[in-house]
Amino acid sequence: MPALGTLSGGGVAGLLRLRRASPAAPAVATPFPAAARCAASASAAVVHDGGQLVWGRQLRPALLLPGAGGVIPSAQAAKRQALRPPAAAAGSAGEAKPAGFLEKYPALITGFFFFMWYFLNVIFNILNKKIYNYFPYPYFVSVIHLLVGVVYCLLSWTVGLPKRAPINSTLLKLLFPVALCHALGHVTSNVSFAAVAVSFAHTIKALEPFFNAAATQFVLGQPVPLPLWLSLAPVVIGVSMASLTELSFNWTGFINAMISNISFTYRSIYSKKAMTDMDSTNVYAYISIIALIVCIPPALIIEGPTLLQHGFNDAIAKVGLTKFVSDLFFVGLFYHLYNQVATNTLERVAPLTHAVGNVLKRVFVIGFSIIVFGNRITTQTGIGTCIAIAGVAIYSYIKAKIEEEKRAKSA
Repeated sequence: MPALGTLSGGGVAGLLRLRRASPAAPAVATPFPAAARCAASASAAVVHDGGQLVWGRQLRPALLLPGAGGVIPSAQAAKRQALRPPAAAAGSAGEAKPAGFLEKYPALITGFFFFMWYFLNVIFNILNKKIYNYFPYPYFVSVIHLLVGVVYCLLSWTVGLPKRAPINSTLLKLLFPVALCHALGHVTSNVSFAAVAVSFAHTIKALEPFFNAAATQFVLGQPVPLPLWLSLAPVVIGVSMASLTELSFNWTGFINAMISNISFTYRSIYSKKAMTDMDSTNVYAYISIIALIVCIPPALIIEGPTLLQHGFNDAIAKVGLTKFVSDLFFVGLFYHLYNQVATNTLERVAPLTHAVGNVLKRVFVIGFSIIVFGNRITTQTGIGTCIAIAGVAIYSYIKAKIEEEKRAKSA
């Protein structure tokens, strides 16, 4: 089963930073060095990366039989190993297993992941907006998004794919700020999507890199290079141009989209501080559970009375009970799956490819939402949106190049 969930947009990389390599185990002295090396090879045959189980073939250990000296001489052991190379399948006559189609063309697999990431994201955004057109209760819908994902994670834990990582009070203290920012950003994003056109909401959310740079400079105290600041100028100008003439503009949608940007920025900050040895699958599962608990009280207080009076009845009267329930289930499932595939995709590619992929994803969502919903946009709004997206692309490219240079120097 693929790795579970991640966070939307630029926050995915922030969540992935929650992981770090476990400390190396101390070396244990053994009278059989060859056996120790083979045992290490066998234990490495099963690798857990981002919650995704990667099964490898376990190599046969060196044959240790009692002899005149207690073990087979090293020359004989080497001869036996030479007769059975690691590439040979167990029980075979020594013929190497031919590489499969997936091993020969890894680029096709990566391309498929990108396609599914974009496809699931577009479907989620379209279905989400269609629900708001007849059921305008974003707090409740946000709870459904998280609830379906939590159920998915619990079922995965039940079958052991992946195995649930233990958690204690110390880890909860580290993850709670991340989950709180995730919950706030998720809810305010949905409030914005319910209030304005999907294309305009995503245009406003293009400002997230600006808030990330500002927080890095003024909150974390880490200097941001001048080229990065300059690349953010077209983002700010483009969003301003689009906002001035956007036909669906209202302050509720605009303000909540801005709050979402700030929330996801602080989520990235807390993610850097909350470094754990837990894999990203379990981290996201625990964050989703905490975020769900955080989101339930506001939904009950703000929308609960209205939902009980006429909210549910109005929605069922418009589309029927079956469609209403199925829409809520599928929008939650698509929300979780697109985040899950995003994690799998971003773990397969370099930072520069990741940056370009995130920008293209936003272009796809904006373009398809305009086509599906037939949103009328002014010429200035269209030009402003293009300028903002181009600015995000330039920013992402420069930032990825800087990160690659830092890694090259440290290596």
